[in-house]
Amino acid sequence: MRIRVVSSKEEIDTLGAGEKIIHLAFRPSNKDIFALVQTCPNVKAIHVPSSYIKTISGSTRMFLEMQGISLLEGDVWGHRKDINEYSEVKPAVFERLEELKSEGLSESAVLDRLGRETRLSKDLLKFLIKEKVKKK
Repeated sequence: MRIRVVSSKEEIDTLGAGEKIIHLAFRPSNKDIFALVQTCPNVKAIHVPSSYIKTISGSTRMFLEMQGISLLEGDVWGHRKDINEYSEVKPAVFERLEELKSEGLSESAVLDRLGRETRLSKDLLKFLIKEKVKKK
């Protein structure tokens, strides 16, 4: 699964309509998020760093909820935007998820373990699990 990394407001206009998950590496205003949703009508999730998520207004959160768009907290560790504009969630993460589930671990234990192993945020992992279940 690919996550499009956007590092500035100016990049929003260059996004394709088919983007599904977008990581905002800047502090977005309400206007930026509305523009993002207009530019990418198929977006399912917006991933924002922990330090920025607290500044997103209640009205924007409600708008995203009404649109069926998840607001996820977390960072994209080790990603180099100058090399690739996408951060990739490797298929091995999903395989590991299935392994841990088959071991009988609870969802929270699976999330804790996968979070430590992959450095992906719990919000993003929960979203990926939910999306994987929808596709089955």
